[in-house]
Amino acid sequence: MKSIRIVPVSVLTLFLSLSLSLSLLSSCSSNETLYIVTTGDVHGAWFDKPYVGDNGPQSSLMSVSRYVDSLRRAVGKRNVLLLDAGDNIQGDNASYYFNYVDTVGEHLHPRLLSYMGYDAVVVGNHEMETGHPVYDKVASQLEARGIPMLAGNYLKTDGSCYFREYATFRRAGRKILVLGYGNANIKAWLNESLWYGIGFESLLPFVQQGVDRAVAAEKPDLVVVVVHSGTGEGTGEVLESQGRDLFNSLKGVDVLVTAHDHQPYSEQKDGIVMVNAGTKAANVGLVTVSNQDGHTLATACTVPMDRSKVDEKMEKAFEADFEAVREFTVKPVGELSMTMNIPDAFAGMCNYINFLHTVQLSVPEAQISFAAPLSSRGSIEEGTVVFNDMFKIYPYENELFVVKMTGKEIKDYLEFSYDGWIQTPGKHILRIQNRPDPRSGSTRWSFIGRSYNFDSAAGIVYTVDVTAPYGNRVKIESLASGDAFSEDLFYNVAMTSYRSSGGGNLVPLGAGIKDMEGEGRVLARYPAIRTMVCDYFTGNGTVTPELVSDPSVIGSWKFVPESVVHPLLEEDMERLFKQE
Repeated sequence: MKSIRIVPVSVLTLFLSLSLSLSLLSSCSSNETLYIVTTGDVHGAWFDKPYVGDNGPQSSLMSVSRYVDSLRRAVGKRNVLLLDAGDNIQGDNASYYFNYVDTVGEHLHPRLLSYMGYDAVVVGNHEMETGHPVYDKVASQLEARGIPMLAGNYLKTDGSCYFREYATFRRAGRKILVLGYGNANIKAWLNESLWYGIGFESLLPFVQQGVDRAVAAEKPDLVVVVVHSGTGEGTGEVLESQGRDLFNSLKGVDVLVTAHDHQPYSEQKDGIVMVNAGTKAANVGLVTVSNQDGHTLATACTVPMDRSKVDEKMEKAFEADFEAVREFTVKPVGELSMTMNIPDAFAGMCNYINFLHTVQLSVPEAQISFAAPLSSRGSIEEGTVVFNDMFKIYPYENELFVVKMTGKEIKDYLEFSYDGWIQTPGKHILRIQNRPDPRSGSTRWSFIGRSYNFDSAAGIVYTVDVTAPYGNRVKIESLASGDAFSEDLFYNVAMTSYRSSGGGNLVPLGAGIKDMEGEGRVLARYPAIRTMVCDYFTGNGTVTPELVSDPSVIGSWKFVPESVVHPLLEEDMERLFKQE
């Protein structure tokens, strides 16, 4: 490989400020210039139109297709490489529909990516979350269309790759080696029923070893590594975010593509560039590689997509698919006699979390429930509820597990959860900070931790003393029934499969339970919680506050002392949710 010289970021920023006009691209392009376009964490954002209402265009692959098509026309298709870094087939009505409802024909995902001319895709953790029947089918259909699905660190029991590790391409007069690797933290999030027969290797030192083998075998001119792993801090301590660890250590790699954390980002230093496209097709990553003065010149950046400008031919080609999804998701499933406002969950008990707890406690084994808000904004309005609303209420594919935990483990679990959620009062009660939003560039208040890990409990009566230190905040008074609660007894606790597998560290670090499955603590498994939510609506017809707030079922909890909590909590909620 030739040595690489990096262009300063300021030059690239100027280049992008011109919106990559066709005239500029034409003047800069040549057979020697390579354009690598990347997406990642698209999460089913395939269509530009909403399924319900008329909220205007949304970010989607339709805009990406227009951008890539314009680029190919300007510089030549032979000079463009299009890659995806994973997490594409989960997170939206369309992906759900083709994953679990319309399963007879070819999945929409391979058809979309084939239409757009993707060269390779990487397996994300949310691909794995769909289970073998879905991702095996998608991988096979992508391969049939000439699009390899890569995850070189996902191994069979014999040590061979379950998916492919790399592929080679000829672009811009170069032989390009593209290696792909999935997130290494799968076992901490997903139950083995979803990934049986597959093992997951840490990206360090596995990727370097794979690069060395593939370079020796293929002798490429350019090496690209695509990982579904967060950019991270480069400490080497976070298994799910090993991007910067690789950026700081890889040898013989020219381009590194990261994903998973939904943060658009680019960085470059001598010898290597790194790019992360963010999420929902709002941006793409762009790497340009050209020859100047005997050196290879590389730049990396993210490019915002204009959601109002789409590939109209693509939109027309997949119109029937959109209509099939829309028809499915606008079907009424029940009535809601109150509004469920999701942000209310951060201030205490609310209709939204009460509803999730009630659904989880409806299974016969469960005595106690753990649940968290799965987004930080939005609401489900009073009135007729359609299937589309199920994605607002429960956007993930988690199943419901019932596990055994002692009273002490439950208390310790809650201490860990609230420690990520609140802080000892000073200027704030919620654990928030004012920081730049990498997606918008503006400064805004946000939680320091991930709000989908802010579990509260139902089935018990307890308080959370915000003035007490970690370990002494949670005081459990009784079970919801009024019976005594004992730290020495075992209780049956309903939680998500993600949480049971260790997601968010509430089980392993909070409760101190290293392996729910291995320790024989899993008592029952139920279908996807979203399906249970839908069944609860159809079974009850109308969901009322009284139905989901029965204190004899869900108990109660609150932050104390109220004289300290109320003024500071109100201010924090104002900062978080009333920002322009």
